[in-house]
Amino acid sequence: MRIYGNRQLKTLPGQATRPTAARVREAIFNIWQGSIEGCRWLDLCAGTGSMGAEALCRGASYVVGIEQWAKACVVIQQNWQQVVQPEQDFKIVRGDVVQQLKKLKGDRFDRIYFDPPYASGLYQPVLDAIALHQLLAENGELAVEHNPNSWAIKPIPGLEICRQKVYGNTAVTFYQYEERDTKSYKTGHE
Repeated sequence: MRIYGNRQLKTLPGQATRPTAARVREAIFNIWQGSIEGCRWLDLCAGTGSMGAEALCRGASYVVGIEQWAKACVVIQQNWQQVVQPEQDFKIVRGDVVQQLKKLKGDRFDRIYFDPPYASGLYQPVLDAIALHQLLAENGELAVEHNPNSWAIKPIPGLEICRQKVYGNTAVTFYQYEERDTKSYKTGHE
């Protein structure tokens, strides 16, 4: 797998992880163009870490990845280590994504990318936890990768859908704080 700057990343054998397709990854970074440099990035269900690696390559100042599978965490560490610059930092957290989000309470991220196994049942609990623990920065955005034919998420208090894109058999739904609730989410991380 190659990312920004024609850098080669390690991958895991088999079907244990499903890396974000190159065209979807490129589309996400085109949408968020101009807002990655210096941002704080959260990569949920990080897999091989391709999205976080891409964010580091494009100048994110801090990247956190959460992944449950130990072998994937080793690959993420190797992938991010090869692209990180001295002025950047990253952290990889192994464990259940919902439980680990509780531990991030108080942190704010400008960009959050969430790409779980489509049939995992993680969508609603993770989105609810992001809102509950106020992990999204005031002007931040959250992107959720999913199957376009099976998206049935209840409204998330405080968050609203700002755009949806479909790329073949992959869809991405973007959230931001609801306009009327923005003042209650001031963080100082701007």
